[in-house]
Amino acid sequence: MVRIKIIETFIITIVFFLSFLLSSYANQNVEEIIKGRKAMFSENYQNAKTISILLKSKKMEEAKPLMEKISKNYIKLLDYFPENSKEGFNTEALPSIWENKDEFNALMQKASDDMIKLAGAIDTADDLRAIQKELMWSNCSSCHNRFRAPH
Repeated sequence: MVRIKIIETFIITIVFFLSFLLSSYANQNVEEIIKGRKAMFSENYQNAKTISILLKSKKMEEAKPLMEKISKNYIKLLDYFPENSKEGFNTEALPSIWENKDEFNALMQKASDDMIKLAGAIDTADDLRAIQKELMWSNCSSCHNRFRAPH
């Protein structure tokens, strides 16, 4: 009888510690997800500003790899909004992302596609500012207006 009690206590203790460790691991993953997506959006913004500077200086070929990087980041970002990452860790993501997931994903895909279009259009565009606004900055505004908390 005493031996059974000891075994029960041992099992309960193990289950308790495992559940604690698993919940800590899950929170760590959520933190990594939220911080990861914030880092990618920040990188996209920094690259977009650099692209604008490069295009103003007519350095088209230097701008193109940054456009490709932004495009790839938008595709990666599709995986950075799981259900368990709606809150915490200073996320500025609005619930509308999860309420309108198809719309959000379509916008991320469009932003990615538009960066590839921009890379192809800059060599022949008459107005570089207008093409940037249409294919780069307007996607940022569309997303921020619908899916990001004001800051």
